Amino acid sequence: MSSQNFAAVRMEAIDRKIEFVDLKVLDLVGRLHHITFPFDRFTPEVMGEGIGFDGSSYGFLKVEDSDMVLLPDLTTAHVDPFRQRPTLTMFAEVKHVDAGRTPFAQDGRTIVRAAEGLLREMGVADTTRWIPEYEFHIFEEADFDSGNTSAHYRMESRERFFQNAYHACNPHDRHDDFRDEVCAVMRDFDIPVRYHHHEVGAKAQQEIEGWFDDLPTTCDNAVMTKYILFNLAERHGLRVTFMPKPLFDNAGSGWHLHQYLMKDGRNVFDDPAGYASLSPLALSYVGGVLLHSHALCAFTNPSTNSYKRLVPGFEAPTAITFGRSNRGAAVRIPSYVADPQHRRMEYRPPDFTCNPYLAASAILMAGLDGIVRGLDPLADGYCPEHPPADGRPHTVEFLPRSLDDALDALEVDHEFLTRGGVFPEALITRWLSIKRAEIQAINRRPHPYEFSMYFDL
Repeated sequence: MSSQNFAAVRMEAIDRKIEFVDLKVLDLVGRLHHITFPFDRFTPEVMGEGIGFDGSSYGFLKVEDSDMVLLPDLTTAHVDPFRQRPTLTMFAEVKHVDAGRTPFAQDGRTIVRAAEGLLREMGVADTTRWIPEYEFHIFEEADFDSGNTSAHYRMESRERFFQNAYHACNPHDRHDDFRDEVCAVMRDFDIPVRYHHHEVGAKAQQEIEGWFDDLPTTCDNAVMTKYILFNLAERHGLRVTFMPKPLFDNAGSGWHLHQYLMKDGRNVFDDPAGYASLSPLALSYVGGVLLHSHALCAFTNPSTNSYKRLVPGFEAPTAITFGRSNRGAAVRIPSYVADPQHRRMEYRPPDFTCNPYLAASAILMAGLDGIVRGLDPLADGYCPEHPPADGRPHTVEFLPRSLDDALDALEVDHEFLTRGGVFPEALITRWLSIKRAEIQAINRRPHPYEFSMYFDL
């Protein structure tokens, strides 16, 4: 259902014998919530007034003043294949309870549209184009617990590889049919797929790669892709996780983001005469992302587990550098791109414990800041292939080693996010508070490996 016309959407829903309407919203840290109401309440009044809810339970507001409303977004309506009764599902807009139903500035869907809108306001580009890479693990069993007197986790996978599971073929790739089914349901939700395959991780690691779309749509699709994977795994008695590093000494999972900018129907990242065929504007964008990469990690890698992935030896990015075909760099320029209209950069650090709206918007804002500053990452020494312009030797910086370090970086470097009011200062303050509380929750608990190291010391 792509119509924005309420009457048309309602008529099609009647034809499909829809019985319920389900509204979905991502909370601040990235968990999906929903509320369902009978189809006979799907009226023009609901479209104007919305459905009331408690914003404090989503991490949006304080409990003392937490009334908010959800307004259905008709452009995202689809039939939900995971509900027993015929149900129409769609995203909702988070609004204040004032008479004008003002958009809530800290809602991820509001932020992502504001970030792309700022590009247009500043005359930099008309739209953005993104490809997400979804890496994840599938386990036959997953059991974990943390209490006062015990803590454990156990992941079970029947896959066994001597080495190099990348693009492994069936029957050794045990979940190719499952990924087929996932991609088929993604198609039903109008989510484009480029391909899927077994990833390099020797046990249970998978990848589904999307295809180009604008930033707001890419983020909506990311939320629905996770929803589809979790539900299909439940249906098949499997467990899916997007944890960056669920297994010791095994490859970690990222959420790599390919991206470029469009203006007047043309990819403004393309320039055949430039380094890796990138235009000066594209290089400035890359420079901004690299300049702010420490702070970006607070949104793109927002879990303590994230930093168990960002280590050498597993094709994970660690260095704040960029270059052609370099999978150890924060920014890779794909060398296999033949179509100039798809000339792009790939930002490799993110993982999918993030809130996709906040993470992707932050990357875009960093790139925009690089364009505004006119940065040149070649002259600034970010590319190992090029000596710095001032003749000094290369000195390589590295991504943060912990969530704590990333949050410290965000606290001192976030002005680029607040340009044009895209990221409210209150959201950044709230984010720092929530994530520091998560760190403390981890730090207070003994780790099982500590018992091996210290119990009889």
